[in-house]
Amino acid sequence: MAFSADDAYDLLQNADAAQRLAHAYLITGPEGSGARALAVRLAGLIVGAADTPLKHPDVHKAEPESKSRRIVIDQMREMERELQMRSLRGGRKVGIIFDADRLQEQAANAFLKTLEEPPRNTHLLLVSSLPDQLLETILSRCIEVPLRAVEKRLPGERQVRLLEALRSFTTRNRADLSGVFGLAQKFRELLAEMKETAGDEAEAAYKAEEKHYKATSGVSASWLDEREEYFKALGESRYRNERLALVEMLEQWWADVLRQQHGGEHLDLPDFSADTGALAQRTPVTSVLRRAAAIAGLRENFGRNVQEQLAVEVAFLEAFAA
Repeated sequence: MAFSADDAYDLLQNADAAQRLAHAYLITGPEGSGARALAVRLAGLIVGAADTPLKHPDVHKAEPESKSRRIVIDQMREMERELQMRSLRGGRKVGIIFDADRLQEQAANAFLKTLEEPPRNTHLLLVSSLPDQLLETILSRCIEVPLRAVEKRLPGERQVRLLEALRSFTTRNRADLSGVFGLAQKFRELLAEMKETAGDEAEAAYKAEEKHYKATSGVSASWLDEREEYFKALGESRYRNERLALVEMLEQWWADVLRQQHGGEHLDLPDFSADTGALAQRTPVTSVLRRAAAIAGLRENFGRNVQEQLAVEVAFLEAFAA
């Protein structure tokens, strides 16, 4: 479940008041979610400097600064040294890593011990919009605080195409297997388009950077190799985010069906209210809950890297077959 930045802060503030604040948090969210601002605000709460937390002597930060826009090992060693020292104000200390997904592998590995056993009275805050780029060993040592975008975005072109396919499927006389597999095939076609687009955009971005930096002195071949790997990872991350957006459309579809069964006024997909309303009338509540759970299972399987085609087919059979 994703939170607004204000709701997340309230929960963390309550945890701090109860002396239950964890030693390491990973604050995630898309652009516009307020993840960076939340980390700064939480740091101010911890050290008692709400106005200018980043200027407090017991708040230490690291973010991409090198030419490669990576957080390098020297930065992490410096932060570790600072955190090992006694608090300059006699209170707690905070280490913030902005854009934590930009940690070089060596820097991330060097930071693991501090993350696992931080100095006394020390809290670590990692901020990332691409958490799947972090090492699993880092993810497992942090409590994630997922944030949602401040403004609800309109469905994108591919999301609308999925919704139109759902509308067409809903108007069929009955949910036969051919229709279910056809709907699943449409979903896979959209995934394939998104993967190709994300890959092409990442390759184009790398080619543009390669051309620029080949004309710059002092750029090594290994650095270019690292940048190529970065753009490949960025393309994969963008694909996963867009894939998640399609899954969210499916979740909102069945959530609207359930809302209409219970007289809810707010709908996530008001333009498709007639379609979800028709489903609400002819589908038992227990069946709607089961179908919604199947889509939640698809999200979880994508997160566990289950074979994509198999995960889609199983979920669509459970969510849309009669």
